[in-house]
Amino acid sequence: MSEQRERELIAQECARLMLDEGIRDYATAKRKAGQRLLIDGRTNLPSNAEIEAASLERRRLFADENELAELQELREVALKVMGRLKDFEPRLVGAVLKGTAGAGARATLHVFADTPEDLLFALMERGLRYREAERVQCVAGVQQNLPSVLLRIGAAEVEVVVFPLDGLRQAPTSPVDGRPMRRADIAEVTALVEARLADVLDEGRLVV
Repeated sequence: MSEQRERELIAQECARLMLDEGIRDYATAKRKAGQRLLIDGRTNLPSNAEIEAASLERRRLFADENELAELQELREVALKVMGRLKDFEPRLVGAVLKGTAGAGARATLHVFADTPEDLLFALMERGLRYREAERVQCVAGVQQNLPSVLLRIGAAEVEVVVFPLDGLRQAPTSPVDGRPMRRADIAEVTALVEARLADVLDEGRLVV
């Protein structure tokens, strides 16, 4: 078997593990994929970007109605939370935005505030129950521990990561390709929700 074919098989298995079994960490998915395929991929692993591309292709080709409904619901819930927190310039990021969210995934929002307490007070005022957490992000090459909160909205979960106000100007580094993370504002997420997964199903090549 060629090295390229091994990379493709590992990427495809990683995509299956992340979408169907809810594995969120690329390194864990690569290790398990190599073990299941009986391939020693330590020196020939696919990149995270290759795995994401395989995940998008798998979702487009094989996703069932329940999986697509869950992704649509996560986007709709994220949009509702964004509307409640519009004063904090919310942005949707990650797998729910890209359409690669797997089993048990949560939506992730970035918000921007003078202090984390500003967000907590706003959540309490709006009657939104939360659990405090923390998220590590790489910004301008520096690892930062940022405060976050977890919200439970029906059956869906939303993580809200709090950045300082100037964090709006510089997105953290994406773990997929090392580039600035894609962020979508309320208008962009509204378009995605209204399009009802046209971007994921490759209908009209919708990109926002």
